[in-house]
Amino acid sequence: MLYQWLYSMADQFSPLNVFRYITVRTFIAFFTSFLLCWMWGPYFIRRLQLKHFGQSIREDGPQSHKKKAGTPTMGGGLILLSTLIPCLLWADMMNPLVWAVLLVTWGFGMIGYTDDWLKVSKKNSKGLSGRIRLAGEFLISAAVIAYLVHFHHLSTSVTVPFVKSLSFELGQVYILFASLVIVGTANAVNLTDGLDGLAIVPVMISAATLGLFAYICGHYSIATYLQIHHVVGAGELAPVAGTIVAAGMGFLWFNTYPAQVFMGDVGSLSLGGFLGAMAVITQNELLMVLLGGVFVVEALSVITQVISFKLTGKRIFKMAPIHHHFELAGLTETKIIVRFWIISILLAVLSLATLKLR
Repeated sequence: MLYQWLYSMADQFSPLNVFRYITVRTFIAFFTSFLLCWMWGPYFIRRLQLKHFGQSIREDGPQSHKKKAGTPTMGGGLILLSTLIPCLLWADMMNPLVWAVLLVTWGFGMIGYTDDWLKVSKKNSKGLSGRIRLAGEFLISAAVIAYLVHFHHLSTSVTVPFVKSLSFELGQVYILFASLVIVGTANAVNLTDGLDGLAIVPVMISAATLGLFAYICGHYSIATYLQIHHVVGAGELAPVAGTIVAAGMGFLWFNTYPAQVFMGDVGSLSLGGFLGAMAVITQNELLMVLLGGVFVVEALSVITQVISFKLTGKRIFKMAPIHHHFELAGLTETKIIVRFWIISILLAVLSLATLKLR
């Protein structure tokens, strides 16, 4: 809460008045987060190496991935630590929406940490039971959303992208729906995290887009002009989103091909949970399907592969998730990664178009 202390002295030193602006604090939080991640990165990686927290490679995966075995994992912890301190300094920690997003992010991160810990301690790629993991994710999501619905008046209606006049009131069912959005997004990001830098850039792009949506829907005048739902206090989520984008950039410094560290489930689940929570709070639940199109396709490739194999005994893809299919089809890892980044940018621009197109 450093900014509040600085702002309180604005009467004595007027330039400190800038700290009341969300945009200023978002920029400061962004650079604080990036510098922390970039500076801590080498030490964090060395600690993972000393503790032998190396990645276990799935036996049925592409043979080219065998050389990645032993690369430090659980690097998502670096992202979480690099976002927490800037949030405490530059975001309004009295805002319940900020706490809601951080609780989901860190709660999912702890589930991912447990999963990663079991993987590295047992030296296999299975980790935490899928049922236990999903139960924990739904419990955290439902508890947070129920609190916001009952005590912070979070809207229980769902709007349709590009058709602002069309919405569906779900009532108490919304808690289950919103939980599905958060859990689904988290696990979709988790499935996308299979190549060096593949998941983190689409996460950064989605986080930046949702951060902008948060600022807009939290500003009454702008929200009214654009005819979107005004969410009181949502603007304070912009600095939080800024820390995620910046920490992602800092992590990418070490995660870009060939990766020095992997984010692990502690990173992919926490970041996916963050995106899902932001989509729910900013009333962009359905838009997340478009904005997170890369994650959706990755998840659908796994689902259709499993269904097809169980029903017909045949596989639709050479391997799922779909990025492995492209690998086995002959595309290089870097080409797949960059093309997925490009698609993410295009989807983000299309998502922003919903602000005016209707």
